[in-house]
Order: sequence, then C-alpha cells, then structure tokens
Amino acid sequence: MGFFTGRATFARYRVEGPAPKIFTEEHLDKLSHHAAGKSRIMASDGVEFGWSAGEHILDVRFELAKNIINDYLFFGFRIDTVKLPSDLLRAYYAIDLAALSANNPSGFPSNKQKKEAKASARERLEHEAKDGRYTRRKVIECAWDLRSNEFLFGTTSLTQIDRLLTHFKNTFGYDLIPITAGSQAYSFAEIDNRTRNVEEASYTPFGPSLPAGGDVAWALDETNRNFVGNEFLVWLWYMCHDDQVTIPLSDESEVVVMIARTLTLECPRAQTGRETITHEMPFRLPEAVRALQSGKLPRKAGLTLVRHDIQYELSFLAEQFALSGVKIPPPEEDDARANLEARADQLRALIETVDLLYQAFCQIRFSAEWPKILGKIQRWLAREGIAQAA
Repeated sequence: MGFFTGRATFARYRVEGPAPKIFTEEHLDKLSHHAAGKSRIMASDGVEFGWSAGEHILDVRFELAKNIINDYLFFGFRIDTVKLPSDLLRAYYAIDLAALSANNPSGFPSNKQKKEAKASARERLEHEAKDGRYTRRKVIECAWDLRSNEFLFGTTSLTQIDRLLTHFKNTFGYDLIPITAGSQAYSFAEIDNRTRNVEEASYTPFGPSLPAGGDVAWALDETNRNFVGNEFLVWLWYMCHDDQVTIPLSDESEVVVMIARTLTLECPRAQTGRETITHEMPFRLPEAVRALQSGKLPRKAGLTLVRHDIQYELSFLAEQFALSGVKIPPPEEDDARANLEARADQLRALIETVDLLYQAFCQIRFSAEWPKILGKIQRWLAREGIAQAA
C-alpha cells in the first residue's frame, strides 16, 4: 500500500459516528461482504466498485494482520470500468454489415441492416467483456484511524467521491464529512470561542491597494470558509520569505517550515487566470511576488516541515486541506511488522503537525492581532515590489 511505501496522497474525512473501541473481524466481514466483484454494485454508467484488501489489485482477502495496523484499518476502494474498444467495435460492425448486405441487389446496406449490424457487433463485444478482458481496474487506498475517527482517501480528485461516500455508508452505516480548511477553522475557533469571528470573516486581499471582501471564484458555497486555507499559505509565505521559519505550536513543540518545489496561484475573481511556478524556492521568484501583489492567492504549495527531528515533504492543497506527494522518512525498525506500525505512527504525526501549524495560524487570523499582521504582510509586499522595480 502507498501509505506504507513511496509517497502518499490523501484527502481527509471525519466519520460521522462513534469511533470503534477496536477494529475487529466484524469490520473485516463488512468489507468482505461489500468487496469488489462480490456485491456487484454498479453505477448507472456501468462502473462497478467495491472494497479491496490492498495486497494487489484483485485481493479481496481481508485479514487482521494485514489490514489492521496500529489502530488503523487499511484497505482499498476498487473501481472497475468496462471500456469496449472502439476500433474493435467498428471492425465487428463492418464484418457483420458486409455479411448482412452481401446479397443486396443494390450493393448497399439498408438502414435496417445497419442497425442490426451495430447491435450484433455490440452484443459480441459485450459477451467478450464478461471474462474481464476489457475491464480497467483501479484501486484507491483508504485508511480509517481509530484514534481520531478520521478516514483518509488516497486521492485528491473529486471524481470518485460520491461513489466512496455511498459505499462507505452502505458498508458501515456512517457518513463521511469532508475535512476542509473552512471546517478545520471552525473546529479550532470552537476551542477559543471564536466561531463568530470565522462566520463573519471574508477573504483578505493581501496586495496593499486591493479592495477587501467579495466572492472567491472557487468557493461555490458562500457559507464555507475554505479561503482561510489560501490565507494560511500567504501567511506561511510571509513568515519564511527570507529562508525558513520556526513556529511554536500549542503542544509546546515547534515546527520548521519552508515553501519548496512548487507554488500554484489563482485569481479569486476568476479574471487573471492561474499560474504554477516550479522552482527550488518558488516564493522568492519575482513572478510569484507579482502574482500575489496582483491579487492572486496560493491554492497549492510544496512544503517542507520538520518536527521532532522528522522531516516531511508534501504539497498542501489549500481549500481541500488535502496532502499530496507526501514523503515520510522510511522507518528503521528491524522487524517488518514494527516497520509498518512505525510508518502508521509517522502518518499520524504528520497529520497532527499540519493541524497544529494550521491552528497556530487560525489563532492569529481570528484574533485582534490579525489587522496588525496583515499590515506587516502588505508592507512587506510593497517593499518587495519596490525592490524588484529597482
């Protein structure tokens, strides 16, 4: 599973129900009952889906030792899509049409024969497809964390989300609620009794001459506050614009932060487009600063985080609060099982680090200190503009 090898990518969801006291055979039985290829659940578009045990793309053997690791339930969501080859369909159609119209006095096929040939060609292909030769299978990794009662879905694409939510509800009886920048802002504001501050917030244009307020193009629901994720990245940019920064966290630890590798910015008014900058230190490039000055907001950024002497590399998707391309140092345990458990701990520690860092920002963003910080950011941007012009 990619959660254990290589780089991981995932969006986060809250399980809308009580966390299990422990994962047991009962959970594995539910996965097995709704496994791919067994329950034959098919969407209206002909796509079948179900759970996978994760060892390989056809694995549906769920086992305690394999799927339950350090209070995580690991499995996969398999999507089977039948894709009939169009070139073969055309070939069968041509062959069947030639046979049907061979004795036509005119030498041309009739409309009826064309319909018959089309139907017979498709029927032939669909019959062949029953053995799976035209089925494309894809498995998306999943992890349910018992300690936080969070569900990690191994993609940031929204294409398969509806199928996942439906299947999880059918399997376990619970809804999955997306964890976004806005929902996390509300969660942290509840701790400090500042939810009203979140409710009344509007996005901040950081260019000193830009007007405040207005709609954000990618916020389809005007009640959410996901633009706080964009502001979080601007704040990080300002904090580490010289190199890197060490930020104290609420648990009395600290995290070293640097923006690295990639930066994607977009106009919140949907007027001046999007640009992606790839560089070892993208936030230092003049075009990145000019984009921020013009009103664009960062929607995705590569981050390097170091906490408790462990370095993580990842890309942070601002509004979705998702992580992609996560690189976690490989565990150094001698035992294979111990390695898996250590990796699960590191995954949990990374999520905790991101949350604590975001909480540190939210405590500033929704406090009386924010106008002062905003003024500093705007003055810094103005100085950068003067320096570049010179």
